[in-house]
Amino acid sequence: MTVAAMKGFAALAKLREEKVTEAISRRVLVGDKGMIVWWSMKAGAHAAAHRHPHEQMFWVISGQMDFRLGDERRVCGPGDVGVIPGGVEHEAWFPEDTEVVDVFAPPREDFLTGAPPAYMAGQGAR
Repeated sequence: MTVAAMKGFAALAKLREEKVTEAISRRVLVGDKGMIVWWSMKAGAHAAAHRHPHEQMFWVISGQMDFRLGDERRVCGPGDVGVIPGGVEHEAWFPEDTEVVDVFAPPREDFLTGAPPAYMAGQGAR
């Protein structure tokens, strides 16, 4: 199922929840120039090393994320935010159940298909 750009209003609970893996699910809201993704990660989830041309901003809502951005690594918790410039390799581990909101500009075309990202599906970095 593809995700179409939205106009107007909606409720987060009404956005389709996609099960990416046994440990990862997401809800995606996409407009013409940006995308918001609400992630639910179960303890033990891992987003393998990857990079993309899109700028990405994150906000940790709950839980804990051990995050590597380029050569820097830090533990992020509720209220922590960050900006990942396009093209910079990054990776995340989730030692406990965690909720994270990502904002991408422009929208990630690979997320519009509803297919799981290879770096989350255990198919290697991309």
